[in-house]
Amino acid sequence: MGTTEQNYRVAKEVYAQVGVDTDEALRLLGEIPISIHCWQIDDLSGFESPDRGLSGGIQATGSDPSKARSRDEFMANLTKALSVVPGKNKLALHAIYLENFGKFVDRDAIVPENFAFWVDYAKEQGIGLDFNPTYFSHDKAEDNFTLSSYDPAIREFWVNHGKRCRKISEYFGRELGQVCIDNHWIPDGYKDYTIDKLKHRELLVESMDEILKEKIDGSYTMDSFESKLFGLGLESYTVGSHEFYSNYAAIRNNCIVCMDMGHFHPTEVVSAKLSSYLVFGRHVQLHVSRGVRWDSDHVVTLDDELKEVMLEIKRQDAFDKVHIGTDYFDGSINRIAAQALGARSVKKALLYALLEPTCKLKAYEEDGDLVRRLIYSEENKTLPFGLVWEQFCEMNGVPGSDWLERVL
Repeated sequence: MGTTEQNYRVAKEVYAQVGVDTDEALRLLGEIPISIHCWQIDDLSGFESPDRGLSGGIQATGSDPSKARSRDEFMANLTKALSVVPGKNKLALHAIYLENFGKFVDRDAIVPENFAFWVDYAKEQGIGLDFNPTYFSHDKAEDNFTLSSYDPAIREFWVNHGKRCRKISEYFGRELGQVCIDNHWIPDGYKDYTIDKLKHRELLVESMDEILKEKIDGSYTMDSFESKLFGLGLESYTVGSHEFYSNYAAIRNNCIVCMDMGHFHPTEVVSAKLSSYLVFGRHVQLHVSRGVRWDSDHVVTLDDELKEVMLEIKRQDAFDKVHIGTDYFDGSINRIAAQALGARSVKKALLYALLEPTCKLKAYEEDGDLVRRLIYSEENKTLPFGLVWEQFCEMNGVPGSDWLERVL
């Protein structure tokens, strides 16, 4: 018997004493998919025009030399990162990661064939795919307005892009046999004092309605809209705010809200918001990121809010309603290691939540025994969940704490 298994047996006994079945937790962890974003590998450069700079409130900082310099290098580095992430996974793509067959393909002209190689890759890796239209870093987004632009030609271009992306998402879902989340985030807004905050939102409603007009089988794809508090150059007014998309999704009922953990005021937390959607039976797309002082998209770590988010999902048994994905990019450290670290951190937080004695804590709460609710919540924090994590890695043929050497 190896050391990992011996340690796991000890942890299993410890958790059994508080009513937690670690074998069941490991089984569930192996079934919950995490959608891992691809753009950490190259700082969101993509394959469309890799030399194009980022715009629309997005910025990747750092000069670590590990950024992928070609598509072949990108694919190799991505595969390396995925090789150390245990369990069931998906891969989230942006529309700029296309195969253009040697000629420029603008975003209002992309078709499923431009992404067929990703379906082949997903089948090889045994993963699903999610998708994101790319409404930024383009000459038709230079004034910080796309779907809510006053210019009807600009709106038409981006509406067509959104429609094309829905068809690509449908293609992914049909080919891979699982729902592809098609997540829309737009960078529209103003840097400074804004007079008419209504008009752009009226235009955005019109654009979104047009994009979603065609009915698509929900077993293949689901549309989500991602809110943001502000961005670089958009500090005073963001058209696609949290309140805007929450109302739109509630009224139209053919899309869902995406909440990015870094897209709110510093004192707001996503863990406190989830139940407001779950109580109405709503699905939610979750983008896990780590904002430091502002929405800076730092690499995800096992911090308190990440654990609280996963605990909230587990406590409401909402893993079928909350679609979990990562979203960050850091150019200051090794890109492959950063990609793997964030995904592994999410999986660890999931395991931490699955190992909580939730039924016992809920019973204390219902009985009004608030002192036991607090004390045993605290005691749970020091139970040996790390030993259970090592067992999960070994079960999946993935390194435990010594994973870094495999990717460097």
